[in-house]
Amino acid sequence: MVTANTELGYNSKVEGGVVVSRADAAINWIRTNSMWPMPMGLACCAIELMAVGGARFDIARFGAEVMRFSPRQADVMIVAGTVTYKMAPQVRRIYDQMASPKWVIAMGACASSGGMYRSYATLQGVDRIVPVDVYVSGCPPRPEALLDALMKLQGQVRREPAIRRLLSA
Repeated sequence: MVTANTELGYNSKVEGGVVVSRADAAINWIRTNSMWPMPMGLACCAIELMAVGGARFDIARFGAEVMRFSPRQADVMIVAGTVTYKMAPQVRRIYDQMASPKWVIAMGACASSGGMYRSYATLQGVDRIVPVDVYVSGCPPRPEALLDALMKLQGQVRREPAIRRLLSA
């Protein structure tokens, strides 16, 4: 029985136990439960990013425990910390090497807006070089804040049309 509120449904009247779904719902369910982060630990926020992988916070509950250090195997870039102008081209290059669809989380005040650094060497927000999907505030933000950002990103991915994004990529 399929209701208006659910994306996946089970029809008991059909022989063999058939599950009926929309392609968008199935693809987005797979994407939301298997996000592989590309950690860009550039400063002190990287310590909090590392803590998320530990047993206390357990990012594995959200299907994002496979930290990939190869951009071709990752689909979520987590920029954690201060981005300098010297590091900006490398961050952009790694983003460009990631396969589509890809998403970005800016973790911390420095990644989001340059933080307390108003100098000639600091990029005033990573959104000037890559499109950011979710911002995490704090200096440094708690690991729970990163998990909340991951859940928000999963909500965005769950709602977007997967097929249209595949065709446009």
